[in-house]
Amino acid sequence: MPLRGRTVVVSGVGPGLGHRVAAAVIRDGGRAVLGARTGGRLAATAAAVDPSGDRTAWRPTDITDEAQCAALAALAVERFGGIDAVVHVAALDRHFGGLDDADFAVWARVVDVNLLGTLRMTRACLPALRVRGGSVVLIGTQSAVAAPTRVRQTAYAASKGALTSAMYALARELGPDRIRVNTVLPGWMWGPPVEAYVRGTARAEGVPESEVRARLTERMALPEPATDGDVAEAVVFLASDRARSITGQSLLVNAGELMR
Repeated sequence: MPLRGRTVVVSGVGPGLGHRVAAAVIRDGGRAVLGARTGGRLAATAAAVDPSGDRTAWRPTDITDEAQCAALAALAVERFGGIDAVVHVAALDRHFGGLDDADFAVWARVVDVNLLGTLRMTRACLPALRVRGGSVVLIGTQSAVAAPTRVRQTAYAASKGALTSAMYALARELGPDRIRVNTVLPGWMWGPPVEAYVRGTARAEGVPESEVRARLTERMALPEPATDGDVAEAVVFLASDRARSITGQSLLVNAGELMR
């Protein structure tokens, strides 16, 4: 029970990675304070991972709104007495394209969510984190360090690359307060978004889904992609005291597609 008695704030809780992180926190003895823009989704996740309701709390939260970030942090303190870790799953990843066809107004929105929103939520939690130290776990992307060949998401990659760069500065800045800052970098992550991509691509090309999936795994050292659950395991490790001397690090969870 590496998170026994610990309170973890999780932003961006949906049916994929956010749900898996919340479930892993509860499984490992922690308390999960959940934020996302959709209240119904939050209620469903809380009921699924903690039917008693004793170890979960949630509040609709848009991380582009500083007041809503502060309210989610306050909920954690009011309900459970403090914050021990923050996990940033919230992201805007639905914009595809490169520089040539860029709509910079859309890019600004992507940066506002993925970079500035994450920093807003982190800052809202800092007073509580400073009381007893803790962990900030950022969710980045492999595409921020190696351009993907199957899809083009330049705005998303750039925003997440900036977030990884910010991690280094935050790890140094917050280290004296015993606050660790690390990033998990997933590659192709088998879960609802990638499953939808495989289905849609297979329909568009008139090929079996197995063929599309094989394209994704052909460069991986392991024969299948990491799942949402695999990434969640890396997250809870970094959130726990088992990683007490790890900060300023990026951990690829990608079945060996990219090795560094």
